[in-house]
Amino acid sequence: MSDRAGIFAGENPFELVKDWLAEARDVEPNDPNAMALSTVDSTGMPNVRVVLLKDITDDGFVFYTNYESAKAQELESAGKAAFVIHWKSLRRQIRVRGTIEKFDNAAADAYYESRSVASRIGAWASAQSRPLESRETLQKRVDAMRREHGGDPKRPPHWGGYCITPQEIEFWADGANRLHDRFLWKRGNVKDEWNIQRLNP
Repeated sequence: MSDRAGIFAGENPFELVKDWLAEARDVEPNDPNAMALSTVDSTGMPNVRVVLLKDITDDGFVFYTNYESAKAQELESAGKAAFVIHWKSLRRQIRVRGTIEKFDNAAADAYYESRSVASRIGAWASAQSRPLESRETLQKRVDAMRREHGGDPKRPPHWGGYCITPQEIEFWADGANRLHDRFLWKRGNVKDEWNIQRLNP
């Protein structure tokens, strides 16, 4: 595609996302890896929340969460998810849709161990998404988990990663007069070649 040049150039969309993310790290004041993750519940009602993109593998995008949370239940039920990352300072965004599977391995252990001890204890203490009587109740749970697990807590069995394997990745950049540039990378499954199409703004 002759006009897919400049910031859109490249033959590997994962490397292109990495390039854009690297640029964003230099200019975004907070969490350049923040992504709005979309799921649906068993009735088809959509949900969205911000999580942090923590890794880009050769074929997917990884984030971490509580496996007992509402988002995890929706991910497990649907087997699919979508996310968008918008970098206001760059006037760019990427949108991803694909299938999802647990990323519950040594990489998950390594990421958990890289977090602060307080955050690691928090993963043990929080019954994420479930009703909470009070902040004091949560703090008591944190204190109990700190006593139980000490200064080097291991990763809880209910906490780990998910990997979204994309079937679609759209790269968007702001254009003058709302004439934005959009390129959609699309494939039927992970073994297929990517089809790249410019879209109307």
